Amino acid sequence: MTRLRRKALVALFLFTLFIFGTMMGLRTLKPSDGFSDLAPGMDFIGERSERRRLDVKDVVVSPGQFHMSSSDTKVVFTRSDREYSIFYDVHIFYYLWYGSPSVDNKYIHWDHVLVPHWDPKIAASHAQGKHTPPEDIASSFYPELGPYSSRDPKVLESHMAQIEAAAAGVLVLSWYPPGVGDDHGEPTEDLVPTVMDAAHRHSIKVAFHIQPYKGRTDQSMYDNIKYIIDKYGKHDAFYKFKSSTGRVLPLFYIYDSYLTPPESWAELLTTKGSRSIRGTPYDGIFVALIVEERHKYDILASGFDGMYTYFASNGFSFGSSHQNWKAIKAFCDANNLLFIPSVGPGYVDTAVRPWNNHNTRNRVNGRYYETSLQAALSVRPEIVTITSFNQWHEGTQIEKATPKKTVTRLYLDYQPNQPDHYLELTRQWAENFNKEKDKWLM
Repeated sequence: MTRLRRKALVALFLFTLFIFGTMMGLRTLKPSDGFSDLAPGMDFIGERSERRRLDVKDVVVSPGQFHMSSSDTKVVFTRSDREYSIFYDVHIFYYLWYGSPSVDNKYIHWDHVLVPHWDPKIAASHAQGKHTPPEDIASSFYPELGPYSSRDPKVLESHMAQIEAAAAGVLVLSWYPPGVGDDHGEPTEDLVPTVMDAAHRHSIKVAFHIQPYKGRTDQSMYDNIKYIIDKYGKHDAFYKFKSSTGRVLPLFYIYDSYLTPPESWAELLTTKGSRSIRGTPYDGIFVALIVEERHKYDILASGFDGMYTYFASNGFSFGSSHQNWKAIKAFCDANNLLFIPSVGPGYVDTAVRPWNNHNTRNRVNGRYYETSLQAALSVRPEIVTITSFNQWHEGTQIEKATPKKTVTRLYLDYQPNQPDHYLELTRQWAENFNKEKDKWLM
């Protein structure tokens, strides 16, 4: 009897161990039960059913380099050895905030501080200070280009070539007004013309991702939109979207849109607003960030044209949880809004928030990314956004990374795959997305 009891206990222990291991593995692919400890820039407070098609304006390429044909959602290139496309319904978030001594006389963002937890007891149990590049950078991965400057022309050219290789047709540029930078960086608006010129050389379009700078209001947003359209609206790389009414308009992503109350947005974004831009030369397609479920009603009341989810950590927020996308899409279809899901290859921000390990999402050699992409395609969106090309702090980048080990750091990498693994996966899924869309529209 004692022997049988011992065997039963051993069997129960092994079964429990198996279940625990299985659940830990699934954590990388399934939504978690909730979220906390939001990312920087998310100063969290309180907790059109008609099909739209993209407009592709005259795409100019170097003569003799390749032959090109275009549709309303893609450009097809034919080189001497192969044919390939880039797709204007695949948008990718891009950051300009990096600096290095060779170009900027100092490191910018690569030396990011370790953000302390707001609870002093938790903060005391984690490392503090800031990173010391080039060996110790504010990322869990190490870029193939090293800790670069966003102002380096060779870096910009490499980035555009990588985005083209990934088949993403629209670069969504993190943007602050002239003279304004993020909390850990410096102003970069003066670099935008160079980025647009570089993008245009690769037939990539540029949309603007307006950040929540201090003092952002509906009035300042009017000034921002006017500035962007006046300065860049005629550039060949400036992205425009064909609305359900047939108008071709610029598309803007508004990060942390919930920080401004709906009644203030309505003054700008509804036809009866006191400073309405609707029907003016500064009209556009304005896409708000959905974090909480209640935000979808605020977004509708504000006069926005759609919503996006941004975060690459499945389960981190209501909006970023794959299991909620079908319901969000149904709400958007019923209210003539765009739903733009955001997908990413993984998430790990412990190099800047060492206390935030519970929001890490392991890449699983690309399986997490493919699971996210499949979830996005399953709701039949008009556009899919990729988070991100180069947000290295949060480990969401698809930019090429390289294995690296130092005396004090062992960086994550893409092995056993090559540095361009996530660029290749993006291209494969972009091609699949457009094949699926052709079926949806038949």
